Amino acid sequence: MLIARRGPHKSLGGKWEFPGGKIEETENPVEALVREMGEEFDMQLNVREHYITVNHSYPTFDIELTGFLADYISGTSTSTDHDIVEWVDVKDLFSFDLAEADIPIAKKLVEQ
Repeated sequence: MLIARRGPHKSLGGKWEFPGGKIEETENPVEALVREMGEEFDMQLNVREHYITVNHSYPTFDIELTGFLADYISGTSTSTDHDIVEWVDVKDLFSFDLAEADIPIAKKLVEQ
């Protein structure tokens, strides 16, 4: 799994998350994921299927995360928005300080 640590200057700085991004008005979730991974990680991927949707309320904002299973095609995995990017084994996800909204995704991955 690819996870990335949010930079210290960002909201939830220092927390690890599954990468992605915001959906723009003209996009569907898959298009947004492909665009964001290209822009932020210089990565190309093949989105296979919807995996899980998580709604979470933080103290200052609400978020809906739509998780997909995808295959890595190519790219550098370097981020313009995160200070560390790691490929990790699913069983090791909980050794990272995950953002709260990402925890249900990690739980489902670990349980399968």
